[in-house]
Amino acid sequence: MEQTVCAYCGVGCKFEINNNKLKGLKSYPINQGLSCAKGISQTDSIYTNRLLTPQTRVSINDNFHSSTYDSVLTSIAHKIKQTGPDRIGFYLSGQMLNEDYYVANKLAKGFIGTPHCDTNSRTCMASAVMGYKKSFGVDYVPVRMSDIEKCNLLILIGANVAEAHIVFANKIKKAQKKGLKVVVIDPRFTLTAKSADLYLPLKVGTDIDLLNLLSLRLIEDGYTDHNFIKHHSNHFESYKKELLALDKKTLLKSTNITEETFKTFYNLFVESENIITAWTMGINQSVQGVDKNLAINNLHIITGQINKQGSGPLSLTGQPNAMGGREVGGLSTTLAVHLDYSEENCQKVSKFWNTNSLPKNNGLTAYEMIQKAHDGDLDILIVCHTDPVYHLPHRTYVEEAFKNIPLVVEINAYANSETASFAHIRLPAVPFGQKEGTQTNLDRTLTRVTAFEEKSGILQDWEIFAKLGLELGYTDAFDFKTSKEVFEEYQEMTKLSSEGHLDIYNADYDALSHTPYIWGENLFKNNTFMTVNKKANLFFIENKNLSEQPSQEYPFILLTGRIRDQWHTGSKTTQVEKLLKFKSLDFIEIDKEDAKKLNIKEGDKVKVSSRRATLVATVVFAKINSKTVFIPISHRGINYLTDDKIDPLSKEPDYNHSAVKIEKID
Repeated sequence: MEQTVCAYCGVGCKFEINNNKLKGLKSYPINQGLSCAKGISQTDSIYTNRLLTPQTRVSINDNFHSSTYDSVLTSIAHKIKQTGPDRIGFYLSGQMLNEDYYVANKLAKGFIGTPHCDTNSRTCMASAVMGYKKSFGVDYVPVRMSDIEKCNLLILIGANVAEAHIVFANKIKKAQKKGLKVVVIDPRFTLTAKSADLYLPLKVGTDIDLLNLLSLRLIEDGYTDHNFIKHHSNHFESYKKELLALDKKTLLKSTNITEETFKTFYNLFVESENIITAWTMGINQSVQGVDKNLAINNLHIITGQINKQGSGPLSLTGQPNAMGGREVGGLSTTLAVHLDYSEENCQKVSKFWNTNSLPKNNGLTAYEMIQKAHDGDLDILIVCHTDPVYHLPHRTYVEEAFKNIPLVVEINAYANSETASFAHIRLPAVPFGQKEGTQTNLDRTLTRVTAFEEKSGILQDWEIFAKLGLELGYTDAFDFKTSKEVFEEYQEMTKLSSEGHLDIYNADYDALSHTPYIWGENLFKNNTFMTVNKKANLFFIENKNLSEQPSQEYPFILLTGRIRDQWHTGSKTTQVEKLLKFKSLDFIEIDKEDAKKLNIKEGDKVKVSSRRATLVATVVFAKINSKTVFIPISHRGINYLTDDKIDPLSKEPDYNHSAVKIEKID
């Protein structure tokens, strides 16, 4: 019986396929037969709303005309040859497989010579990447999902796993029955919070204050791992000095958490032998996203809660292959295979790819490319399997920027993206069910994705990039015939990674169809990290309140996030009727007392306005902090509202701290 891996969240569930139906595979260690409604519905959307023919037009005001792959790719190649590399951008996606990422990255950086090759994962996981690299010297998740079985305390902060990582959430519930304690820290009483042993209704933007308070108390009370600190960490004394200078009462007051609730949390922490902290967009999507990640890492370093089963900092990636994209080199701040830009690494990569065109410095990140376009300095943007017009913040600004780009190429399986309105060329590509290759889930598990439906003449992403490479004249470099060929070249390249840590070169492509491969097992063996002196770095972090602040005119703070049965822009999930029953797409959650003061009733339509735009949403009463509201990213107007501040290090947008006002529609 054929098997394949899910194309939605980062858990990476495996399915068996029988009569065009998906069923969780019991023998697969990640999901052990579990699945969610969204995952098993994917066969219902393979053929719905598809883009099936290459299309082209001169102006975005014109109608599209059907064309062919060869004709369109020849045209794109001609434009690229006439354009300087610094005016070309590639915008990739965590929906792409490793092979798709590899060929795109090789073409962009290695042969066209543009460093501006980034991914939509920039908007969700870049802060975690930077946090891991600063603390431990490498982008490496030192925890696996199965570790919860050895864990005593799981802290979920800024993560609603019951809606975003459903199978993992179900595994957590099973572990709770065996004694695992779960603490949920979130301004909303989410579906995840309902199953928690303790819920902390944290005030938006005070994550760092809470984490600092916890670390401060642990140091004061002597609940740190003195041996680990002495032998395996850097900068503890300076970190301790600055941390102890903070005022505990001020920190606690800022969080809006009661002293009694914090005390319960603190006691749970000090009484637990093994502790995991897990987080996702509630931490990462912030103008201080990297700082928040460092505050989490600090906590695990000073307590020695790392590098042993059942403990450590676990970032939860949102997309099926966001992790794989990081490994391959899909971020503009890396070259390939976890190699940063340096003279030595550029020489290694140039030699491996046999090219003289490699850029020497970091490229522009996702939103920075949009800023460059807004200034009229980007001539070509190739977008692959993502919808930046929909998902980037401050959408009005983004739309203005797209109008300034002379050539926008969209590669997509589906026809209903918001970016399509701004594209000059649209190239169809195969979706889940028709694509073949590999992907890496959130805990470094590499596995095979199998095609079980005919492609019917439609190309996979890597095939499109390879054909474009051939059109540009790079015959030897892009003469790939199969996904396996691409994977094996990528495998060989992973040997270039620092100390060979990215040991995907030991995997076997054919074996991956039935046996997953976990790279980097025991990478931090004996508590040796990949920093210069092999010790983990501590950083004193302080809440700087850099996000957009509420005001008298805009008194509410807007949160955004996923809902259980929908995925990103809804290209697939809105086409499946059973996935539209759990929650509506365009609601706003608000505290009942806040609504009462505005004379708003549940079910009312309201105008929600930020300093940038206005949208309409339907009111749902929820247990959520006062002066805080939530709108799901399934609302098609959501990013007209969101602020476009970005973290100065990760360049990840601050989606979860926009000031808004609410007005009843009579």
